[in-house]
Amino acid sequence: MSQLGAIKITVKKGVDLKVCDSLSSDPYVVITSGSQKQKTRVIKNNADDPVWNDVLTLSVTDPNQPINLAIFDKDTFTEDDKMGDATIDIKPYIECLQMGLGELPIGTAVKKIQPNDHNCLADESQVIWTGRGRMVQDMVLKLRNVDTGKLQIQLEWLDLPGCKGFRS
Repeated sequence: MSQLGAIKITVKKGVDLKVCDSLSSDPYVVITSGSQKQKTRVIKNNADDPVWNDVLTLSVTDPNQPINLAIFDKDTFTEDDKMGDATIDIKPYIECLQMGLGELPIGTAVKKIQPNDHNCLADESQVIWTGRGRMVQDMVLKLRNVDTGKLQIQLEWLDLPGCKGFRS
C-alpha cells in the first residue's frame, strides 16, 4: 500500500494519571501503528499533570489502521508499569481533509466529534481550520484499563512529497 502522507501527533499533557510507584511516577507515552513506534521523553516525578509537548510523526498508508497509545511509568530495575492506553480514531479528521474546502475563517470548527464506543474521547473534539488548507484536531483521551487518567493530544496532517495524499 502506498503512503498517503503523515500524521503529526503532539502529545501535550497528562491529567490525573495513575501513580504506579509509592511516591511518584516517571511517565512517558508510546504511540504505535502497524510496525511504527514512537515515544515521548520521560517526565520525572510527575503523575499528576506531566507536560510533554512532544511531536511524534507516523506515516499513514491506511486511514483505517488504528493508532494506539499507551502511557508507561519508567522503572530502573523492573519492567515499566503501564498507566493506561487509548486508541486514536483519525477517520473523522481524514474525512475533513477530503472535503476539499476553500478558504474559511481561521478558527472555524469544520466538524465536531462526540465521545462514543468507537473512540476514547473524554469530551467533544473539534477539527479546526487553521488557514492555508490546514486543520488540527485537539483531543482529550480517556485512558482505558485504569481508574483515572486523561491525555491531551493534537493531530495535524502532513503532506509529503511524492505521496498521494487526500486533497483533490
